[in-house]
Amino acid sequence: MSLEFPLGPVPLNSPFYVKRPQLEAIAFQEIIKPGGVIRIKAPKYTGKTSLLLRIIDFARSQGYQIVNIDFRQADTSIFTSLDKFLRWFCANVTRQLNLDFLWDDYWDEDIGSKVSCTIYFQIYLLQQIEVPLVLTLEEVNVLFEHPNIAQDFLPLLRSWHDEAKQDETLKKLRFIVVHNTEIYIPLNINQSPFNIGKPIKLPDFTLEEVHELAQIYGLNWRKNCEAEKLMAMVGGHPYLVRLALDHLVNNPEISLEQLLENAPKITGIYHSYLREPLDTLQSIPELDKALEKVINSPVSVKIDHLQAYKLESMGLVKLEGNNCTISCELYRVYFGAQKIEKSNFFDVVAQLQKSNKELQKLSYVDHITQISNRRKFELTLQEEWEKSAKKRDVLSLILCDLDFFKIYNDEYGHPAGDDCLRQVAKAIQNAVVNHSNYVVARYGGEEFGIILPQTESFNAVEIAERIREEVKKLAIAQNPLKFGGLPASVITISLGVASTIPKLEESPSLLVNEADKALYRAKKEGRDRVFLLQPEIA
Repeated sequence: MSLEFPLGPVPLNSPFYVKRPQLEAIAFQEIIKPGGVIRIKAPKYTGKTSLLLRIIDFARSQGYQIVNIDFRQADTSIFTSLDKFLRWFCANVTRQLNLDFLWDDYWDEDIGSKVSCTIYFQIYLLQQIEVPLVLTLEEVNVLFEHPNIAQDFLPLLRSWHDEAKQDETLKKLRFIVVHNTEIYIPLNINQSPFNIGKPIKLPDFTLEEVHELAQIYGLNWRKNCEAEKLMAMVGGHPYLVRLALDHLVNNPEISLEQLLENAPKITGIYHSYLREPLDTLQSIPELDKALEKVINSPVSVKIDHLQAYKLESMGLVKLEGNNCTISCELYRVYFGAQKIEKSNFFDVVAQLQKSNKELQKLSYVDHITQISNRRKFELTLQEEWEKSAKKRDVLSLILCDLDFFKIYNDEYGHPAGDDCLRQVAKAIQNAVVNHSNYVVARYGGEEFGIILPQTESFNAVEIAERIREEVKKLAIAQNPLKFGGLPASVITISLGVASTIPKLEESPSLLVNEADKALYRAKKEGRDRVFLLQPEIA
């Protein structure tokens, strides 16, 4: 029998899967109930996905449709609004059911995203299938980091479960909710999906199960205390147990005693596995201090409940009521040893963070004018677009271009051209000096952009006129007779203005395009002027 490396879910036909007949029977019974909900909670590497595969396999054997949503796959931007998140959720379900996307037919801003999402499921998706639909929601704990989303989405799932008692269509839905830790955001008990259905908390391996697994690996441990010795170090943690067995079989020259002696060291077989939680602890000092308190206590100890939930989700502690104990001796020895040089480590981290902030700041500055560059402009515009959309505030934009600058640059040379750009940048800043929330940036070449949050179009036009006058006051001389005659003897500037009330589902490029069109009109109508284009405001 070939060995399989003990990382990731155990395949369906694998002999290395330790069956949990009682848990599997509970899950199978729940999944066939109309509106059934199964909740699987356990830390990483403890068998959640392996059990999930078997529940899904059973559901398929019943002829059910399966859709899997893993919240780790969602981009960070998906969590910026409930509407965007629910559209992402519906899009993934629709795609996996091989159906057409029919947003326009079912999504209505006036009734809200949650009702639209419910209608989309109830009237469209579930009507297209004749069999029950099993929705598996993996890594739901990702939502806990976005309470603004979780506090709307999770009660929505609960409402579907409750309505399924009367609604024949919603009875087709079954949920499998998988997460690492307890929910630590406030939810009304009557709106939470975490107090309905069948909870399944995966236990550690028992001594008998470790004996059975050792037998599968070809190790006869029933006549001695090897299993007890291993469990004294790693408890019944499924992955840690399997990794030890795999290592012993593949390295027969190493004894169990040698493996256990090196287990908490950087030369031990668990070092790569322990590196991930160590990095997390070192980046979150308050979490590290909470674990240190647990390690140093000979008995169970109470710590902040949020820290306790997070440590439990990492598998490092076990919760006993309101108190915590360390999950296994491996963690006590390994993380206890990390206290050495911690203070030096955090000093280095602080210095690196400071340096990174300085580098980031420099990466947003135009090297010639010392104002914001194009990258900073685009990031800020996106941020202001989303803020304005949420508040239904107006957002204005000015794009401006120095008139005949290329001729000036060729005539007087690049050093003079750079100095001209610096003077103009300063003049623009002076024109908006009383508006601390405005951002002035070099958009590219001789173009500048000014982002004006909460500014109506007529005010934006006034500011643009002020900029035009300030640039003209610089009196940067140029040869008006060159190239058949220029319209002015000093450098002038043309400006395009656009204003709108943004929508989250639209892109800020809409505003940029309108401002660019306005700038083009200003140039076409003779330059040295301001032109306004105002997109339709919903």
